[in-house]
Amino acid sequence: MPRLTIKHGDSFAVFGPRGDIEPAGPDGQGVYHRGTRRLSQWQWCFAPEEPVVLAAGLEDSAPVLRTHLASSDGGLHVLHRAFLWQGTLYGALRLDRFSPAATELDLAARFAADFADVFEVRGFERLRRGQAWLEVDPESVTLGYSGLDGVDRRTRVAFSPPPHAIADDRVRFLLCPEPDRPAELLYTVAFDGEAVAPTEAAFAAALGQLQAQSASRPIRLHSGDRQFDRWVARSAADLRMLETATPHGPYPYAGVPWFSTLFGRDGILTALSCLWLDPAPARAVLLTLAETQADGMDPARHAEPGRILHERRDGEMGALGEIPYACTYASADATPLFLMLASAYWRRTADRPLLERLWPHLERALAWIDGWGDRDGDGFVEYGHAGPQTAADRDWKQGLFNQGWKDSEDAVMHADGSLAEGPIALAEVQAYVYAGKLGAADVAESLGLAGRAATLRAEAAELQARFEQAFWMEDRGTYALALDGAKRPCRVLASNVGHVLFSGIASPDRARRVADALTGPALFTGWGLRTLAAGERLYNPMAYHNGAVWPHDTAIAAAGLARYGLTAEAGRLMDGLFAAATALGRLPELFCGFARQPEEPPIPCPVSCSPQAWAAASVFLLLQAVLGLEVSAEPPALRFHSPALPAPLGRLVLEGLTVAGETVDVIIEPGPHGLDVHLANDRPIGVEVTPRSAALPRRNAPL
Repeated sequence: MPRLTIKHGDSFAVFGPRGDIEPAGPDGQGVYHRGTRRLSQWQWCFAPEEPVVLAAGLEDSAPVLRTHLASSDGGLHVLHRAFLWQGTLYGALRLDRFSPAATELDLAARFAADFADVFEVRGFERLRRGQAWLEVDPESVTLGYSGLDGVDRRTRVAFSPPPHAIADDRVRFLLCPEPDRPAELLYTVAFDGEAVAPTEAAFAAALGQLQAQSASRPIRLHSGDRQFDRWVARSAADLRMLETATPHGPYPYAGVPWFSTLFGRDGILTALSCLWLDPAPARAVLLTLAETQADGMDPARHAEPGRILHERRDGEMGALGEIPYACTYASADATPLFLMLASAYWRRTADRPLLERLWPHLERALAWIDGWGDRDGDGFVEYGHAGPQTAADRDWKQGLFNQGWKDSEDAVMHADGSLAEGPIALAEVQAYVYAGKLGAADVAESLGLAGRAATLRAEAAELQARFEQAFWMEDRGTYALALDGAKRPCRVLASNVGHVLFSGIASPDRARRVADALTGPALFTGWGLRTLAAGERLYNPMAYHNGAVWPHDTAIAAAGLARYGLTAEAGRLMDGLFAAATALGRLPELFCGFARQPEEPPIPCPVSCSPQAWAAASVFLLLQAVLGLEVSAEPPALRFHSPALPAPLGRLVLEGLTVAGETVDVIIEPGPHGLDVHLANDRPIGVEVTPRSAALPRRNAPL
């Protein structure tokens, strides 16, 4: 069985298949709060015999663990439910006796808290640690840790009814469930905040609030295929679980267990992927990243004026500077992506007050792109200092060397397998800059800044011409992965070219050739796109960024193909990920890039996060791609460019789509002359369907 994961706010839990947490368990098992593992063991031990697991999983209505256990003779059934709410783990056990004889059950809970930083759990070694301590009273146990950062962290465990025996690492209960009279046991595990008494009222109140929050802003999307609807429902539930409340709204944290925190790039791409359905995350991401935009220079954090945040973490190791990720701006792409999201949000919502508020931040981002971002003044955005950079510079203690979305140390290479030396200009980063400047021009024009808009469009056109000249590889029919510090192209085929199409920077004739490369067998496995093509020197189907399949990467490529009218090709990628999601139950962060084989599911990668925000959001970007859908608030309209619908879906119904303050239900189904699109309710919103054309990229599509 797979690991079971729940999350709320800044807390998350990774359980094993029994709903327990094994000491030193695999997959980072534990309950974490603000970057620190607050429970490293949580096991229920039964006597006279251990029950077997009947079923384990998450409830549909909210991220609630539900585990069914039974004795070998079927006489005893145990239902265990657990969930997180506002820094506390709530749990309940219900024990039903179905055999006629009443039997006393000896039940023990064993627990421990190692207060390990999440990076320690990932394998980072520490030379010194703080001091652990313990407090025991008749009804609870408090496990404590005084960190080297001067912070005291507490885990308080309490039970109802009170245990019959209590010790520092376990409690014991003697229960006697009888037929028609089950025994119940409640517990709470509070982290740092005020302790919550484990009562039925407290459990019900917290669960009700969690369910209400999970049901807010529902994504109601139905098709004629139950498996597809299941994929959509699982993805929507994962997205809601990964969102964390901020003063600006719901911010999607990147993924559990290793990236359950605020990331700039991940938040932006997740928000872009589901923007057409739900603008709330985009608003929260834009305002949060504007608020954290770098004001000055800080080389240790890679901060430069106007640069957008890459990553922010809590935890002892970050506070002490033992890792460089407490707050870092080491991302070459988050800043232009910030521009792309701002303009896409404007087109989707026409939220003028927000854009007026954001405009100074957009100007600062543009200034970073043209200044600090262009390390050597050649008109491209690079990362790394202006001098030569070699493998000796690749020290994780200094932060990420590679600063694109493929940030592994070996992710940018030449055809002979040698690693590129910096400063490095990634193909997709230039593409984002192009789209970002065009988007910023649209915003400027809407704010009455016609001169600024004209300048930005001219700069984008100049960048496009430079990009075509420097990155195009005529003999390979695609664009280079990057330029190294000597301006030599990295002549390898990688999935990054899908992001190039996504931005619209590619010329139409070359886009067709890129599409052939993307959908050919070297990149397309039948499930999704490899990050690096089979046959390249460093290709490894199990490698994080050099051969594995990332669902969000494939979805972005599909959106890029659709942008150039290549809807059928986009549909092939969607079909592959649909099959992968059906086989795996949910799309994880990544899976292995082995070619698809009959009767064999995709092969998981053990280091993968699951759930992962942009993987969960990929189904919504894929749908937007194959439908060629653009949602416009000004004027209010739904535009479908070269729409297609995978045959198994039959029809598609979007309920409760909000456009310019109006709520509409949209029905999409096959008609006599292609897809028929109509509104189920009468609203003043235009519906436009345009035929397939691969002549030019759509100006504002797919975002």
